[in-house]
Amino acid sequence: MTGCTACDAVTEIDSDGFDFRVADKGFVWSYPERMPGKPRRIRTDVAVLYVGDEAEKQALLLGEPEVFFTTPAYDGSPLVMLWPAQVNVDRLRELVTERGACVPQTCASATSMTAAIRRAQSGGCGSSEGARG
Repeated sequence: MTGCTACDAVTEIDSDGFDFRVADKGFVWSYPERMPGKPRRIRTDVAVLYVGDEAEKQALLLGEPEVFFTTPAYDGSPLVMLWPAQVNVDRLRELVTERGACVPQTCASATSMTAAIRRAQSGGCGSSEGARG
């Protein structure tokens, strides 16, 4: 990938949904829903996105509440949840590349990440059942 050496650090981890990391640190992955008394369920209709700090988290939550949300489990963490189906491919690419700071938007990895997220959603892994947030 000419002009895209930072992409070498992007890794897709084999999982039941999707899980992308930069330098072994996750920045977008399928939501691992945990319900009391039930096994963990990977939800591909919900993504968890690392945002870096509380200010960015609040900006996304307040600015686009139809897309971004959180749960009490993520209070105090620089993580938001989002509905990937509520955003177009360009916006999804923007979100994952902004958060994986070393991943340039022109990088082929950004396109493959969004494609993998969409594939996981359409592949029947996870579910859209349950409450939003």
